[in-house]
Amino acid sequence: MKFSDFDLKKTGDGLLPAIVQDARTLKVLMLGYMNEEAFEKTLSGGLVTFFSRSRNRLWTKGETSGNYLRVVEMLPDCDGDTLLVKAIPDGPVCHRGTTACFDTPEDEGFIRSLSALVKERREKMPDGSYTTSLFIKGPKVIGKKVCEEAAEAVIEAVDGNRERFIYEASDLVYHLLVLMEQQGVSISDLERELALRHR
Repeated sequence: MKFSDFDLKKTGDGLLPAIVQDARTLKVLMLGYMNEEAFEKTLSGGLVTFFSRSRNRLWTKGETSGNYLRVVEMLPDCDGDTLLVKAIPDGPVCHRGTTACFDTPEDEGFIRSLSALVKERREKMPDGSYTTSLFIKGPKVIGKKVCEEAAEAVIEAVDGNRERFIYEASDLVYHLLVLMEQQGVSISDLERELALRHR
């Protein structure tokens, strides 16, 4: 991929819009602009670098705060006029000290929505809810369900039954989310632990 591959006629100023996304959580973090020099520096150095229109110079994100954006992957869009940069942030991305420059909820994605619903069930404990019944029975019963669903998922995997595996793995994820909520553990806690191991 080269800077010259992009069609920058639409922007009018020869700058390439670059959307930065967290490579681990898929949260959209910020939008910046790159000229050819910023693009090449980002490619070669591995740290997201923009062209600052207000300062009229190159600007490596994190050069003053230390909260760099470490490039994992760079992808052009279908029209060749925008760049998606998947990166791992070293800290808050926004100058306000927030995770991102966009005020989107932290609990994006269906599994996070399901996790939020499980949390709501624990707080409200509505009658007739299967999730409520699990919380009433406690961690021993929830843990037993996690073990059962894990075993069933493995059996379907060994048997090569993809559709049944998806079904049982979905049950496993749901019951694990219930156990995590019972233990006061969030998806973000798991992401942090896995990220530490990955480093």
